[in-house]
Amino acid sequence: MRAMLLAAGRGERLRPITDTVPKPLVSVAGRALIEYHLENLLRAGIGEVVINLSWLGERIRAALGAGERYGLAIRYSEEGPVALETGGGIARALPLLGAEPFLVVNADVWTDLEFASLGALPAGADASIVLAPNPEHHPAGDFALRDGAVVEEGADRLTYTGIGIYRPEFFAGCPPGRFPLRPLLRRAIAAGRLRGRVHRGEWFDAGTPERLAWLDAHVRGRGAN
Repeated sequence: MRAMLLAAGRGERLRPITDTVPKPLVSVAGRALIEYHLENLLRAGIGEVVINLSWLGERIRAALGAGERYGLAIRYSEEGPVALETGGGIARALPLLGAEPFLVVNADVWTDLEFASLGALPAGADASIVLAPNPEHHPAGDFALRDGAVVEEGADRLTYTGIGIYRPEFFAGCPPGRFPLRPLLRRAIAAGRLRGRVHRGEWFDAGTPERLAWLDAHVRGRGAN
């Protein structure tokens, strides 16, 4: 399996930090946020990684190179000065991701979820996404689960973590250019082809300076235990 790390976003809510540092390179406990994912991928036996680039993308390329330092082979999907959003970014990278299902991870989150635990894509599914209990900043959640299938509404709505496994066919019929992922998730829900699982461990979106500072202190504290 190959993996894609989504790293092209501007990180507007994290300004002014992201005026000069791309969000995946912000420091958490003395290390770039994206490095935690690279090491997790290596532990999972995933050796080929695609990273999309837009805002300050040259800094990400300079920091990570071709991946030798991490024991990985990294390739880059260039999006130009305007990021293509999640859906458009993945669709553009499909030629680099191959014909088999691939893992997608938002590079600007932190989690203790081991990617090796995700397993294979379930039969009859075009994608399988990881959901988590709703954080304080997103109390309404995104989706619910019913017998392992992702549904739009339910008593216990959960938040999409930005982690999932996708077949290339999930993006069938998408035009080139900029578009979000959510309409494609809804299309798969309507077709009964989106599965999900809940991660009840640690998952954080360092989306604001305050949340980043909290995460930095939290991860430093974990290392001391």
